[in-house]
Amino acid sequence: MIDFLRGQVAHLETEYVVLDVQGVGYQVFCPNPYAFAAKGQETVTIYTHHHVREDAILLFGFPTREEQRLFRKLIEVSGIGPRVALGILSGGSPDHVVAAIHQENIGFLTKLPGIGKKTAQRMILDLKDKLEGMGGPSLFDDPSEALPAAESAYPGWPEAREGLKALGYTDAELDKVWHRMKEDVAPDEAVDSVMKKALKLLYAG
Repeated sequence: MIDFLRGQVAHLETEYVVLDVQGVGYQVFCPNPYAFAAKGQETVTIYTHHHVREDAILLFGFPTREEQRLFRKLIEVSGIGPRVALGILSGGSPDHVVAAIHQENIGFLTKLPGIGKKTAQRMILDLKDKLEGMGGPSLFDDPSEALPAAESAYPGWPEAREGLKALGYTDAELDKVWHRMKEDVAPDEAVDSVMKKALKLLYAG
């Protein structure tokens, strides 16, 4: 079992990062590969889940232990495979996902990529009592606060913006990149898609 990798980012794609670990390039699928773009040639640590199936051996990676742990809990739910779990983590922060499960907030969960009402109900049933120490029901008093704010005609941008700020980007940088990209963003575009577009521009400079 490969639990983590430490090395330098050698290549980025929309779905994965290639991490150079002492001359060996590991392909690691991530919720948001471009989150590692700002690291440059720094040594980074990616916490991984080593997924083995009959036709493939895959690595899924995360910047924190919390995301790694939540990913492993999510794939225990019937109907949620690694790809769907990755989409969940690209669409909502671990704290918000955990809080939504504790609060039985189906409205928030069904806005995550690949999650319908029945799968959201299974997530609540299977995980509500298994996420001790990961977020909690007090994260927001009103469950609707976890949903992306309806800002102008692009409801996906406010949540994407908060995620980018958490990565260290400034308001000035984000205002500039939004001005450059907003014409290419659909009003109903998913948060993870908006965030990836912004990160591509931020990475390009």
